[in-house]
Amino acid sequence: MELTYFIERDNEYEAFLTYKIPENMHNDEKYARQLCEFFVTGGKEYELQSNEMKGSEEILIVKEVGEARRFTEETIYKGRGIFLEFRSYHSSGDMPVLHTQALNSHWDVIRYLLKDVVDIPGKGQYLRDSAEIDEDRAVYVMYVGDKI
Repeated sequence: MELTYFIERDNEYEAFLTYKIPENMHNDEKYARQLCEFFVTGGKEYELQSNEMKGSEEILIVKEVGEARRFTEETIYKGRGIFLEFRSYHSSGDMPVLHTQALNSHWDVIRYLLKDVVDIPGKGQYLRDSAEIDEDRAVYVMYVGDKI
C-alpha cells in the first residue's frame, strides 16, 4: 500500500512523493494527511486538488501554490511527537498561534480535522477554515475563523 502525491503541471500529473504503508507511515497518518487541504514541504506550499484511490494506492493530486508563507511563532516539532497548531486565519499578514496541542496519535488529529467547528482548549469554539500538514516543521496546522 502507498500514499503518493502527484503534482499537476500543465495538465500533466507527475508523482513527486511516495510513502510506503506501513514502512514510512501508518494508516492513521495517511488518513490525516488526506484531510488537509494544504501541504508544505521543501519550503513550497501545495493545495489539494483531488483525493483519489487506485486499487490499494492512495493518491493526492496537488497544485503548487508557491513559496510557503511563514508566520510568527513557528516552532519545529521534529522528533517531539504529534502536534496540532491552531492559527487565526487572515487572508493577508500574520496568522498568530491561538493554541498548540500535543496529541497522542494521528487518530486524535483526525478527530479535529473532521470538524467544521472545533473546540480549542482554553479558547472556546471556532469555525474551521482549512488545515495543512507542514512537513518542514513536522506539525499539523488548523486555520480557524470566527469564534462562536
